[in-house]
Amino acid sequence: MSVTDKDSCACISGGMGNLLKVLSKDDNTPKVDIFLDFENAQPTESEHEVHQVVERVLSTSHGLLIELQQYKGADNEIREAISNPSRDDLQEKAWRAVCPSVIKLKKYYEYSTELENVLPQLLQALCSGPYTPTQHLERQQALAKQFAEILHFTLKFDDLKMMTPSIQNDFSYYRRTLSRMKMNSQYKVHDGVGSVFEVSSEVANRMSLFYAEATPMLKTLSEATTRFVSENKHLPIENTTDCLSTMAAVCKVMLETPEYYQRFENEETILFCLRVMVGVIILYDHVHPVGAFAKKSGIDMKGCIKVLRDQPASKVEGLLNALRYTTKHLNDESTPKNIRALLA
Repeated sequence: MSVTDKDSCACISGGMGNLLKVLSKDDNTPKVDIFLDFENAQPTESEHEVHQVVERVLSTSHGLLIELQQYKGADNEIREAISNPSRDDLQEKAWRAVCPSVIKLKKYYEYSTELENVLPQLLQALCSGPYTPTQHLERQQALAKQFAEILHFTLKFDDLKMMTPSIQNDFSYYRRTLSRMKMNSQYKVHDGVGSVFEVSSEVANRMSLFYAEATPMLKTLSEATTRFVSENKHLPIENTTDCLSTMAAVCKVMLETPEYYQRFENEETILFCLRVMVGVIILYDHVHPVGAFAKKSGIDMKGCIKVLRDQPASKVEGLLNALRYTTKHLNDESTPKNIRALLA
């Protein structure tokens, strides 16, 4: 699937504009009576400051997705270098091939820290103050749109990362080679642009942990959301979890209601909604005391999983895996057996 010009924004078609009411079938899930305009929402004066900060970060997300989609590792060069350890020309060729890739990997990792820094500002704006979570989403639609865009980027990035095994191979080879160069004082080997390229040991260790995760961007957001809740004890936790469950409900209803999804202009719009829905479920599961899967959860998990299962398996397997492996409470005793079976 290609990353279209609208991919980073994930613009929603006109059908979204008619989503005025989302009524829960379960007393535990919130009743929602809002209109989220993910396509045309513009920041109000009160949103402007936070919106500008977040927009500066989001402005590069589309380019990063395109770059990652086109990522070509140094597999062949690395294989030749390892198979011929005495061939200095092949060692240098592999090094020159891998350094540009590692420069990109460092950029992606640094972008994850940018998202980590702006997410609390969005959550603060959407979850604090005199309004209920539903009123926040109604009144701060531009910020809600940005939150959705971050989640969409995060799930898209993680999908692409999981389909690109060269990432970890390249970085592992880079670290081994750099270590050997230091031991042998071989700093004469350059990165192909005139200088030795080196990631500091501290950053390299953090990058290794980041790329070792199946869904590294989502893990970053989950940890940032958990910290936001723990560090803002003056805010009731329900402010955050109700915001997340409301967004999950809106996405689910759009996806399961023909009169809404049939108005979507392209397939990417459906995938956008799926990614946002899964993203908020995972964040909810990390911060809510009982998680997203328990019967007392504020999220209709059975309905959300059914919506995912109704899509072609090839398009949602990464999202289902994110629910399986990135959540905290799936294997708790409080998780109904039928929910576990749906994700088995």
